Amino acid sequence: MLRGINVGGKKILMTDLRDLFTGLGYENVATYIQSGNVVFSAATPEAETRARLEGAIAGTLGLDVAVLVRTVEEMRAIAGSNPFLAAGDDPASLHVTFLAESPHVSSVDAPPGGHDEFRIAGREVYLACPDGYGRTKLNNSFWERRLKMPATTRNWRTVMTLLEMADQ
Repeated sequence: MLRGINVGGKKILMTDLRDLFTGLGYENVATYIQSGNVVFSAATPEAETRARLEGAIAGTLGLDVAVLVRTVEEMRAIAGSNPFLAAGDDPASLHVTFLAESPHVSSVDAPPGGHDEFRIAGREVYLACPDGYGRTKLNNSFWERRLKMPATTRNWRTVMTLLEMADQ
């Protein structure tokens, strides 16, 4: 997952992104919507894959973007571990913030106001935003500032679609 693609002036055509991944030798490359979701097969370790992709995007497309990688096994675990889904929350209000690494804290003070909830679990932050993600103070920028690391957020439907794509 690429952080901040096709928002804030960082425009990448999905065809260019697929070509870049294929050109680097990755297989089974597929993109989902226009926001930097790429499913692919890689035989390299995560850190090497991230560095290689970030370098190629910077060198080829001239953009400095964080790349966050999860394996299909990790995506399955994420899909099966959402505490808000298990509690019966509306899936349309659920999101996952993917972190570059596990944070060094187990809890974070949420900003005052709102009805939003979160749970940190490993390299993910599960979010329940009953008033909509557009209104939450627990947005991607909040997590990057608070945890001092790159992050990218996807709604629950996108998480499930990426898992379905990876399982094919």
